[in-house]
Amino acid sequence: MMRNKGRIALIGATCLLGASITSSLLAHGNVTPQAVETAALPDIGEEWLQHNPYRGNADAVKIGESAYGQNCARCHGLDGESGGIAPDLRYLEVGDSGDEWYIQRFQHGSSHDGKVYMPPMGEVLGQKAGWAIRAWLETKHQE
Repeated sequence: MMRNKGRIALIGATCLLGASITSSLLAHGNVTPQAVETAALPDIGEEWLQHNPYRGNADAVKIGESAYGQNCARCHGLDGESGGIAPDLRYLEVGDSGDEWYIQRFQHGSSHDGKVYMPPMGEVLGQKAGWAIRAWLETKHQE
């Protein structure tokens, strides 16, 4: 009787371990973007801008940090420091010259050979959230 309880416990622990590993692996797949509250940011219109209107805006940086943590960190790593799944965003070019690449990728995502490497986030999160994330990322920049 005692031996059977030990086996049952071992099987249960093995199943739990397997389930936790599987859910970690699947976490990189389809994920639901988390809404970003951007009401505190100045309106910037519907037309997508080519340069970050929130650069240096403390409110935008705070909002961007939260938005990044909820929507980007799972692939790009905490604080923009990639663990290898996606590009390390601390090395993005800062200023207006880096904005063009950033917003293009944010709006349209990235896919190659039919594989989606980054989903398009523009219509899902919106321009204000995108630029807030960019404002925060620039505070993490490294050469």
